[in-house]
Amino acid sequence: MALPGGGMPCMGPFGRRAGGGGGGQGPDFNNLTPEQQQQVMMKQMQAAMESCPIKTVISGGMGFALGGVFGLFMASMSYDTLYNPNQQKLLDMPWRQQLRVGLKDMGSRSWSSAKGFGTIGALFAGTECVIESYRAKNDMANPIVAGCITGGVLGATGGPTAAAFGCAGFAAFSTAIEYYMRHG
Repeated sequence: MALPGGGMPCMGPFGRRAGGGGGGQGPDFNNLTPEQQQQVMMKQMQAAMESCPIKTVISGGMGFALGGVFGLFMASMSYDTLYNPNQQKLLDMPWRQQLRVGLKDMGSRSWSSAKGFGTIGALFAGTECVIESYRAKNDMANPIVAGCITGGVLGATGGPTAAAFGCAGFAAFSTAIEYYMRHG
């Protein structure tokens, strides 16, 4: 895999700078064998995936996408009953206007759900990554503490009681999910 431009300093296959010792710039990336290029790229991707900002952005993006789909699904389910007074008003409208109102409602609910899920995903993943980096351990305590912090932050606008319940709720949920993921 040859990259245009070359001249990029890179790491060798065993973590050393390519091109021998010294602090100078190594040979350009295009002069490495394909296997060496692949190893360099894999190490760079792995290092990027282990960084807290990248984990936070990826988790926030995935949460945003999942929340959008969830919101779209839930909005589509709200039109299943005729006993709702607002539903009767919608049925009295022409077909095109019904469609326009329904799609607008689905879009706003999907957007709202996507923002919420994205915020929660980014906040939890970023917090857990920082805790794991600080503690230098990967155990059950990290997601529990991250869940408590996430729940507390999300509930803080409702006051101390809401923050405490948010902390306890998210910590319990994180514990259950982490236990399931570790022990099947």
